[in-house]
Amino acid sequence: MNWIDIGALGDIPAQGARVVKTAFGCVAVFRTATDEVYATDDRCPHKGGPLSEGIVHGTSVSCPLHAWVFDLSTGLAQGADEGQVATYPARVEGGRILLDAQRLIRRTAA
Repeated sequence: MNWIDIGALGDIPAQGARVVKTAFGCVAVFRTATDEVYATDDRCPHKGGPLSEGIVHGTSVSCPLHAWVFDLSTGLAQGADEGQVATYPARVEGGRILLDAQRLIRRTAA
């Protein structure tokens, strides 16, 4: 994997998110209460709601428009709703958040 540094873990509040603009497109990066990080598309497949503005609980996020809940590790909608958002490998190293550039490149090529 080819990792790119997108910022410090402290730049994202616990149980919060930020939209990150990269040369390969924009993604939502989430931080859990236990400092795990996840990256997904920022658009809910239901009505296009900005997931980065949703509520992070555990390893899930609720869309701010219609409360669809997505598992941050798989991107799958939970409960009775059907849908999925793309996910991207993310990790924390030395207090810095890294995203897999190869996955982002493939995203924009599709």
